[in-house]
Amino acid sequence: MIALWTVAAVVFLIIEAVTAAMNSIWFVAGSLAALAGAALGAPIWAQALLFIAVSGVCFAILYPRLKNLLKKERQATNADMVIGMECVVTQRIDNLAGTGAVSVGGKTWSARSADGEAIDLGAVVTARSIQGVKLIVSPVEKTSKS
Repeated sequence: MIALWTVAAVVFLIIEAVTAAMNSIWFVAGSLAALAGAALGAPIWAQALLFIAVSGVCFAILYPRLKNLLKKERQATNADMVIGMECVVTQRIDNLAGTGAVSVGGKTWSARSADGEAIDLGAVVTARSIQGVKLIVSPVEKTSKS
């Protein structure tokens, strides 16, 4: 059983090194604990219990602390700055025809309508989101002056 737990620890360590996502580090610790149990002459059921218990405890204690370190934050780009800005339609937007362009911040973007409705040339729209290289827009709400 010493050879089995040694191989298990090495395999889990290799998996962890390749993925670097903290998926199997808990099992490395569990394998090492079971290896220690095997070296001390513990029965197989006790070795298995050590493996499960130590892996579970390591996961329960370490994962909550490590998940914040592993969380990937969305990196804002310069393109994100156009979201919420008003744009002018420079080519009629027609989602069915796959046409449309707007000008915003001195740049021309391919554009699609957020609600699927066609938007005429010269209309003022608001950038809602970016999907790939296309700006998703919707018409600016007109406010009446009273």
